[in-house]
Amino acid sequence: MSPTPTDVEQVELANTAFYEAVERGDFEELSTLWLEDEVSCVHPGWPVLTGRGEVLRSYALIMANTEYIQFFLTDVKVTVLADAAVVTCTENTLSGGPAEEAGELGPLVGQLIVATNVFRRTQEGWKLWSHHGSPVLAETDDEEDDETPA
Repeated sequence: MSPTPTDVEQVELANTAFYEAVERGDFEELSTLWLEDEVSCVHPGWPVLTGRGEVLRSYALIMANTEYIQFFLTDVKVTVLADAAVVTCTENTLSGGPAEEAGELGPLVGQLIVATNVFRRTQEGWKLWSHHGSPVLAETDDEEDDETPA
């Protein structure tokens, strides 16, 4: 008999399921991971989206326009307090769209995004309440040179 997973482990599994559903383009699965009531989402560069319909429409749009996406999560930290949990992580994202020639994948683009995912405990398990992603601005060589003492 396997031990019962801790709350932290259950939240980690829910967080992983979220990213895997997006990677697979599995809208049905993604829909089951969000709360039924008031939710919110901020995609990098987007305004705040509120309400289940608006949030899920945004994922449908992203999935329809993204040929390939893969997340490598780093710096994952889970905090659970009663019936709420916060996951912070860095999304090392690799994505690409369709190429000009049919059947080929266009150039892959890498991006770093820091994310906060908030979950609530329900009778069906941990569900997403809010997702907020913000791009990490990379330093350029010029910026590094500006900080060098004269």
